[in-house]
Amino acid sequence: MANHKSALKRVRQTKKRTERNRYFRTRMKNIIKSVKEAVESGDKAAAVEALKVANKRIHEYVSKGIIKKNNAARKVSKLHKLVNSMTEAA
Repeated sequence: MANHKSALKRVRQTKKRTERNRYFRTRMKNIIKSVKEAVESGDKAAAVEALKVANKRIHEYVSKGIIKKNNAARKVSKLHKLVNSMTEAA
Protein backbone atom coordinates (compact mmCIF):
# COMPACT_ATOMS: atom_id res chain seq x y z
CA MET A 1 0.00 0.00 0.00
CA ALA A 2 1.11 3.54 -0.74
CA ASN A 3 2.62 5.51 2.14
CA HIS A 4 3.37 8.90 0.62
CA LYS A 5 0.73 11.59 0.57
CA SER A 6 0.95 12.02 -3.22
CA ALA A 7 0.73 8.26 -3.79
CA LEU A 8 -2.37 8.02 -1.59
CA LYS A 9 -3.98 10.84 -3.58
CA ARG A 10 -3.07 9.04 -6.80
CA VAL A 11 -4.82 5.88 -5.55
CA ARG A 12 -7.96 7.88 -4.72
CA GLN A 13 -7.98 9.58 -8.13
CA THR A 14 -7.44 6.32 -9.99
CA LYS A 15 -10.30 4.65 -8.14
CA LYS A 16 -12.64 7.56 -8.88
CA ARG A 17 -11.70 7.66 -12.58
CA THR A 18 -12.04 3.90 -12.93
CA GLU A 19 -15.59 3.96 -11.57
CA ARG A 20 -16.49 6.89 -13.81
CA ASN A 21 -15.03 5.27 -16.93
CA ARG A 22 -16.73 1.96 -16.18
CA TYR A 23 -20.09 3.73 -15.92
CA PHE A 24 -19.70 5.49 -19.28
CA ARG A 25 -18.28 2.44 -21.07
CA THR A 26 -21.26 0.37 -19.91
CA ARG A 27 -23.63 3.06 -21.20
CA MET A 28 -21.79 3.06 -24.52
CA LYS A 29 -22.13 -0.72 -24.85
CA ASN A 30 -25.87 -0.46 -24.18
CA ILE A 31 -26.26 2.30 -26.77
CA ILE A 32 -24.43 0.21 -29.37
CA LYS A 33 -26.56 -2.79 -28.44
CA SER A 34 -29.75 -0.77 -29.00
CA VAL A 35 -28.62 0.08 -32.55
CA LYS A 36 -27.83 -3.58 -33.28
CA GLU A 37 -31.18 -4.71 -31.89
CA ALA A 38 -33.03 -2.17 -34.04
CA VAL A 39 -31.19 -3.45 -37.12
CA GLU A 40 -31.96 -7.08 -36.25
CA SER A 41 -35.65 -6.27 -35.81
CA GLY A 42 -35.66 -4.77 -39.30
CA ASP A 43 -37.10 -1.43 -38.21
CA LYS A 44 -35.28 1.12 -40.38
CA ALA A 45 -36.68 4.20 -38.63
CA ALA A 46 -35.77 2.93 -35.17
CA ALA A 47 -32.29 1.97 -36.36
CA VAL A 48 -31.65 5.43 -37.81
CA GLU A 49 -32.93 7.10 -34.64
CA ALA A 50 -30.78 4.85 -32.43
CA LEU A 51 -27.80 5.60 -34.68
CA LYS A 52 -28.27 9.35 -34.20
CA VAL A 53 -28.31 8.91 -30.43
CA ALA A 54 -25.28 6.61 -30.54
CA ASN A 55 -23.29 9.02 -32.69
CA LYS A 56 -23.99 11.92 -30.34
CA ARG A 57 -23.26 9.99 -27.15
CA ILE A 58 -20.08 8.34 -28.41
CA HIS A 59 -18.64 11.69 -29.46
CA GLU A 60 -19.64 13.13 -26.08
CA TYR A 61 -17.52 10.45 -24.45
CA VAL A 62 -14.57 11.55 -26.57
CA SER A 63 -14.87 15.08 -25.20
CA LYS A 64 -15.08 13.68 -21.66
CA GLY A 65 -11.89 11.68 -22.27
CA ILE A 66 -13.53 8.29 -21.81
CA ILE A 67 -12.43 6.97 -25.21
CA LYS A 68 -10.08 8.25 -27.87
CA LYS A 69 -11.14 9.98 -31.06
CA ASN A 70 -10.15 7.19 -33.45
CA ASN A 71 -11.85 4.58 -31.28
CA ALA A 72 -15.08 6.60 -31.44
CA ALA A 73 -14.75 7.07 -35.20
CA ARG A 74 -14.28 3.33 -35.64
CA LYS A 75 -17.34 2.48 -33.54
CA VAL A 76 -19.57 5.03 -35.28
CA SER A 77 -18.34 3.94 -38.71
CA LYS A 78 -19.13 0.32 -37.91
CA LEU A 79 -22.65 1.26 -36.80
CA HIS A 80 -23.23 3.40 -39.92
CA LYS A 81 -22.10 0.49 -42.07
CA LEU A 82 -24.51 -1.83 -40.25
CA VAL A 83 -27.49 0.49 -40.65
CA ASN A 84 -26.68 1.24 -44.31
CA SER A 85 -26.39 -2.45 -45.16
CA MET A 86 -29.83 -2.95 -43.63
CA THR A 87 -31.40 -0.19 -45.74
CA GLU A 88 -29.88 -1.58 -48.95
CA ALA A 89 -31.18 -5.09 -48.22
CA ALA A 90 -34.68 -3.83 -47.41
